[in-house]
Amino acid sequence: MAEPFEYDYTGDLCSFERFRTPHEEKPMLPRKLLTEAIGTFFLVLTIGCTVILASDPGKGIIPPLAIGSALMVMVFAGGHLSGGHYNPAVTLAVTIRGRHPKGEVVPYWIAQILGALLAAGTATYLTGGVSKAAAPPADVVKALLAEFLFTFALAYVVLNVATSKATAGNSFYGLAIGFTVLTGAFAVGSISGGAFNPAVAVGAAAMGLMDKSSIWIHIVADLVGGLVAGCTFLFLNPEDK
Repeated sequence: MAEPFEYDYTGDLCSFERFRTPHEEKPMLPRKLLTEAIGTFFLVLTIGCTVILASDPGKGIIPPLAIGSALMVMVFAGGHLSGGHYNPAVTLAVTIRGRHPKGEVVPYWIAQILGALLAAGTATYLTGGVSKAAAPPADVVKALLAEFLFTFALAYVVLNVATSKATAGNSFYGLAIGFTVLTGAFAVGSISGGAFNPAVAVGAAAMGLMDKSSIWIHIVADLVGGLVAGCTFLFLNPEDK
């Protein structure tokens, strides 16, 4: 007789969607890191290919739609294995919230950045790359604020739809996360570049889609956004341990 399935809330991002048999083991770190690298790879690959090809208006490509969709499907695909972060700022937020091991933060960041760099090379090869590298943001302060606000929004949504006990077991977490990125890209993409993700910023800079000397804007603002989101969740949900 088949073993009965039992609900297992492990606390990792999106892991409440996983139903395990009583004897099923949790994924080991190498599997988690590979999942993070794969998810970040396809997210950044989608960004690179759509943004570069969208420079030709005749193609009718709308990058934010593809980017938000790519994140959504990768979160659904890998959430039960690694948590489906694909973003150092999200990893930081989930760690502060207490649902990710502190010792796995740096390995996750490395896997995410490696996935982004590999995707950057692949996208450049597939599309031929950009004809001219991106210029720095017109206003650094506005770019910092835009990146902070929508990275905060992204991490805040992640924590509430994918780690909160109040929404445990839902089937919409990936959709909510993907649409947050889509919204941010439409809203402030022209102001900051719309990364909301340090790994994406690294990959975009490698493709010439962001100014390399301005990458610090995304690293600083995005990590601070993730940190504040984690602290905000703890303040609003003190009973959700």
